[in-house]
Amino acid sequence: MTALLDRFGLGAGQLALDHPWALLLLPLPLLLRWLLPPWHDQQRALRLPGLQRLAGEAARPLPPAPRPRLWQTALALLAWALLVLAVAGPVRIEPPVTRQSSGRDLMLALDLSGSMETQDFAAPDGTRLTRVAAAQGVLRDFIARRKGDRIGLIVFGSAAFVLAPFSDDHETLLALLAETAPRMAGPQTMIGEAIGLAAQNFEKAAARGRLLVLLTDGNDTGSKVPPLRAAQIAAGLGVRIHTVSMGDPQAVGEAALDIPTLEGIAQAAGGRHFHATDRASLEGIYAEIDRIEPQVFDSISSRPRTPLFPWPLGGFALLAAVLHLLGATRRLRAPPGQAGAGRA
Repeated sequence: MTALLDRFGLGAGQLALDHPWALLLLPLPLLLRWLLPPWHDQQRALRLPGLQRLAGEAARPLPPAPRPRLWQTALALLAWALLVLAVAGPVRIEPPVTRQSSGRDLMLALDLSGSMETQDFAAPDGTRLTRVAAAQGVLRDFIARRKGDRIGLIVFGSAAFVLAPFSDDHETLLALLAETAPRMAGPQTMIGEAIGLAAQNFEKAAARGRLLVLLTDGNDTGSKVPPLRAAQIAAGLGVRIHTVSMGDPQAVGEAALDIPTLEGIAQAAGGRHFHATDRASLEGIYAEIDRIEPQVFDSISSRPRTPLFPWPLGGFALLAAVLHLLGATRRLRAPPGQAGAGRA
């Protein structure tokens, strides 16, 4: 039997019925045969003996209509059984299939304020890079290492925007990252707005691992929700925040770097604060974040189901067609007067 199922592509799985109660209909034809009396075609007739004498024939009863042969009855019962089996909904349940999906949502928040165009970061070859160019290169390598994570990107300046929602489509994310430029979100630095927007996106996500990595080179310039309060709200949603500062910590005025606030944000949300002064140190920071935040995977197991009802339904249709043709042939061969006779 297994070999036969394999031949038709029905093996390698467990067979089951979606509606096993339908099998209770199997004895229905036998019950009807037993409970209901046979049906006969009763027709009124006018007896004219004179016409029989003129024809020279004696009145004689019509022979009974031919009864279905045993094999025809067996075919009818088999057709009924196939129809009931189709209604019962046979299915093939495949062996369990396990796949892994990311159990973490990772949001990157990138400062695009006017100060990010400052060209004070040294590349490994000694050339000078803008802060945003150094950040783009390091983030690109970081994203490439986070295979399987669902990563999103928020950019912020005078306001915060979701440039890329959580997705495992890292190619599109990298393309969007390459298009970022200073001042595209405004010249200011709304750190609290960025954290609040990230918290809103995490609240809609279902992943159990929630991580925000925020990179900035300045200080908050008037967010509606103070950065520390926003960090506390995010922490209440299970979001861990790492903050990365870049630039000159001795800068003053609008370009001042508020390291105490960034440290407070990380502490409030169970993360760490890092400071980078050149591209090499920035690379080391994201490598360290990659190390302390290993990827999290959830295993999802499922058993695919393949409906098999077309097979018995097709068998029923074939047998029903054969029985119909047999009945039509029998009626054509019946003597006159018997073609309309019926029986149970």
